Amino acid sequence: MARQSRFLLPGHPQHIIQRGNNRHIIFADDKDYLFYLECLQQGCCQHSCQLHAYVLMTNHVHLLLTPETDSSISKTLQSIGRRYVQYFNYRYRRTGTLWEGRYKAALIDSENYLLCCYRYIELNPVRAGMVEQGGAYRWSSYRHNALGEPNAFIQPHPIYLALGATDLQRQQCYRELCTHSLNQQTLNTLRQSTQKSWVVGSDKFKREIEQLSQRQAGPKQRGGDRRSIEYRQKQERIHRA
Repeated sequence: MARQSRFLLPGHPQHIIQRGNNRHIIFADDKDYLFYLECLQQGCCQHSCQLHAYVLMTNHVHLLLTPETDSSISKTLQSIGRRYVQYFNYRYRRTGTLWEGRYKAALIDSENYLLCCYRYIELNPVRAGMVEQGGAYRWSSYRHNALGEPNAFIQPHPIYLALGATDLQRQQCYRELCTHSLNQQTLNTLRQSTQKSWVVGSDKFKREIEQLSQRQAGPKQRGGDRRSIEYRQKQERIHRA
C-alpha cells in the first residue's frame, strides 16, 4: 500500500509527532533533552520553520511548526535526525535507527484548532499523569507561553498574539484556557488526524485545502442513505457552511 502523502502548505501550522523506534526511550537524562532542543533550534533557523509549541516526552516529541517553504519541516527534522541520532548512538554505545519510521503530521486550521493544538501539546505530561500542572514539566514550551519564561526560539503565532495586548495579558488568557480540558472528540480528532496525515479543521477549511491540493483532506463520511432527502439536505448544509 502506498504511504499517505503529507499536506505541505507554507504559512499554515502543522502538528508533528515523532516517536522512538518500538516506543523505546529517546531521552535518558537532562543532557539529551538539552541537546535535542539545540538541534531543534538550529534546524528551525536554518530551514525556515517557526516553532510555536513543543513537548519532549520520554519516547516521543510533539511540535507545532509553521513552515515557510514546502521543504522546511522535512529538512528541519532531517537535520535534527542526523545530529541527534549520531549523538544518542555514540553516547549510549548503540547502533541503528532511533525513530519509528516517518514522522506524523497534520495540517492545522489556525482559526478553529490552533490554540487547541497548543494545549494538546503542552498539557501532554498532565494527561500522562507525569505532573499535576503544565508548569511543573520542564521540557515543554508551556512555561514560556503560559508563564513568560524566556525562550528565544519560540515564535508566537498571530492567533496566540491576539489573546491580549501585552505579554502578561496573553499569558494570563492562555493559562485560563489551559484550565479547561480538551473534550474527548477534540483529542481524538488531533490524534487520529496526525496519525493518518489528515487536515484538522472545519469542513470549510478542509474543502479549501482539497481544492488547493486536489486530494482528500479527511476520511470519507460513512453511513446514511445517500439517496434519501435527509442525506442530501445534510450535505447541502455542510457545503453552505
